[in-house]
Amino acid sequence: MTQTPFDSAYVTRLRDGDADTEQHFVSHFSNAMRLSLRARLRSWELIEDIRQETFLRVLNFIRSDRSLDHPERLGAYVHSVSINVMMEHLRASTRHPPIPEEAHDFVDRRATADGSVITRERKELVRTILEDLSEKDRQILRAVFLEEKDKSVICEDFQVDRDYLRVLVHRAKTRFREAFDKSGLAQP
Repeated sequence: MTQTPFDSAYVTRLRDGDADTEQHFVSHFSNAMRLSLRARLRSWELIEDIRQETFLRVLNFIRSDRSLDHPERLGAYVHSVSINVMMEHLRASTRHPPIPEEAHDFVDRRATADGSVITRERKELVRTILEDLSEKDRQILRAVFLEEKDKSVICEDFQVDRDYLRVLVHRAKTRFREAFDKSGLAQP
């Protein structure tokens, strides 16, 4: 039987944001989570979303005032969080019936005077939000979305593996989205 390194010291390193421990945490649970979710789901994109949301929730829990009573049961906790996240996604997807394939898409192609003002305001808002993010989040978002760099180049730049890069991108997008939603201009 293989011994896992999960003990109170490991959880403390995760809580303190130790990069090596976080990378080990992500790489250790990634494949098991993918296999578990793949048995239940058919969409790789949904599996990746659930996996990233699971890591985010577990890390947020560990870094909160609450604590794991049994650090050696971290694996079971991660698995239960991933199942809960999966169920939330499945419930959310069944709230609205799908649009029939034969339904027509009507696109309003009229240009409006308000449209250019809103677009300009949003561009300025995006610049402002990016400036308010941490340097690391700003660099990751620019590299992935604005510069559209190859993922392997980004991994080299940040000295992380692809699995952990997904976690970093997910966190940066979440922080950006929260700041954008708080701005009040999220909806035209």
